[in-house]
Amino acid sequence: MNSKNYAKLMDEELGKAETGEKTLVLHACCAPCSSHCLTVLQDKIKIKVYYYNPNITDRTEFDKRSAELERLVEILSAEYPGASIEFVGSDHDPESFLEIAKGLENEPEGGKRCEKCFELRLRAAAKLAKREGADYFTTTLTISPLKDAKLINEIGERIAAEEGIAFLPSDFKKKEGYKHSVELSHKYGLYRQDYCGCAFSKAESLKRKEIHEENT
Repeated sequence: MNSKNYAKLMDEELGKAETGEKTLVLHACCAPCSSHCLTVLQDKIKIKVYYYNPNITDRTEFDKRSAELERLVEILSAEYPGASIEFVGSDHDPESFLEIAKGLENEPEGGKRCEKCFELRLRAAAKLAKREGADYFTTTLTISPLKDAKLINEIGERIAAEEGIAFLPSDFKKKEGYKHSVELSHKYGLYRQDYCGCAFSKAESLKRKEIHEENT
């Protein structure tokens, strides 16, 4: 049983410093998931929004999500002029993901392959945070109701100890965070994908659609 309230721990950590005094590298998977996270964080800390998702093996999809996230950062920077929100892109690097996915191709969504993928992306965010002299790193991944916030936070805490940079705990789905992200997606006309990102999750998504269509 998870006894930690990661949303509360995040609030407590952010409350230790003056507004805007600290800097956070926020690993971002896409614009819709980032929308709620950024609105929650924008008045508490300086944010570098780091788009790093080698799991998205399809180049067109990778570029589309990157451009949409950059557009969201521009929108929110204008909407919250007192905030410090900076977009940081990355190269398309599917080989990194495919390497860690070897032998795990048949794992179900949410299994060991996803765990390795979380670690890959969180470690990249930690390394960037350390290079940039940021105070924390964290990820938008905890906003998804399909992802295990406890697991993601435990991976983040372990990487923080290994890399020597503080991890900001989170559970962005709390307080109807996911619902808010859907509302913001409609408000800003954001592209919402129907699968996590990798070819394996896309195949599962297509299979679910086929089953649904057969049963309707």
